[in-house]
Amino acid sequence: MSTVAFEDSRSAALSVTELASRIQGTLETDFGEVWVAGEISGLRAPASGHLYFTLKDDKSQLRGVMFRGYARLLRFEPEDGLAVLIKGRVSLYSARGDLQVYAATMEPRGLGEQQMALEQLKAKLAAEGLFAAGRKRPLPFFPRCIGVVTALGGAAIHDILTILHGRCPYTRVVVRSTQVQGTGAGVEIAAGIHDLNEHGQAEVIIVGRGGGSREDLNAFNEEVVARAIADSALPVIAAVGHEIDLSIADLVADRRAPTPTAAAEIVVPVWADLSGQIAGNARALATTMQRYIGDSHGRVDRFAERIRDPQQQIDVLREQLRISVSRLRTAFQRKNEYARAQVQDLVATLNSLSPLAVLGRGYSLTRTVPGNTLVTSAANLVRGDQVRLTFAHGEAAARIEEVVK
Repeated sequence: MSTVAFEDSRSAALSVTELASRIQGTLETDFGEVWVAGEISGLRAPASGHLYFTLKDDKSQLRGVMFRGYARLLRFEPEDGLAVLIKGRVSLYSARGDLQVYAATMEPRGLGEQQMALEQLKAKLAAEGLFAAGRKRPLPFFPRCIGVVTALGGAAIHDILTILHGRCPYTRVVVRSTQVQGTGAGVEIAAGIHDLNEHGQAEVIIVGRGGGSREDLNAFNEEVVARAIADSALPVIAAVGHEIDLSIADLVADRRAPTPTAAAEIVVPVWADLSGQIAGNARALATTMQRYIGDSHGRVDRFAERIRDPQQQIDVLREQLRISVSRLRTAFQRKNEYARAQVQDLVATLNSLSPLAVLGRGYSLTRTVPGNTLVTSAANLVRGDQVRLTFAHGEAAARIEEVVK
């Protein structure tokens, strides 16, 4: 490391800018590019696209910056608390006198950059509900047309077509050929899903490829593919041939198949099995109909037996009516006789209590004239009073000649 000599004289005094410049030059010359490990803190990402942060460990901290040109190359999103490994240069930001790390690359420590980006994308899409079971759509039972997004010359399309022809040879297949790996593959796959939605004939879409390494499957982990599957009006089966890891396409799709072959087996029933089921159902229906028709014939025959001789039925009904009328008449007569007896008893009771009955035994009623007042005692009369006598049969007028008290 070189040494800067300073003259011990006032005439050789340096300005702040000169000193800062010498320190900056020394740092950049002696250190060059360095790798620095630490934890991100105080991260800021303004609209300019630059990233500003503090890089720290348990004892020290340095300011850091990553300019927009480098920041947009990151495949993950830095965040506070994330342990990272940074490659860059160390210099002095003379405007503030800050020692600063100018980062050119940044990697998550303990987790690869690609895996970190994948986990962050998964968390983002899950938070939006794209993996939720409630948004999964059912597959059509017997699609007449199936869309497939895959490489036209790959093993996947060969396996799919072979299985579909064996299981259900009457199903149409529309293939939208795309790249399935490499730069731009994700954009092509998303465009293929969109095109099949616009095609207007497919009822379900299979998106996939044959097996490969994790790197070969990266296109199915891209956000553009996840968005296309989520936005599809048609249900989507993801058939990425990698049974160990689930791709993001698998998580968003309405149904996941471990291989393209399995996807073809899921999407259509076996025509022979379906034909057998239809034939069996037809036989069962015919048996049920025959039984129903036989029962109906029996009911018709029994009804016809009952109405075979209408006159006989009329005679039976007439006899039933005669018996009912006779019973009703008898009951009415008994009721009438009972009521008459009750009335006679009441009349006898009233007669026994009537004053006329008393008169019939020789008694009479005496009333004054005028006044028509009933005389109950001789003390109420005087000689010469006019009275009227009422007998059981008729009345008579009299004048009192003598009152015997």
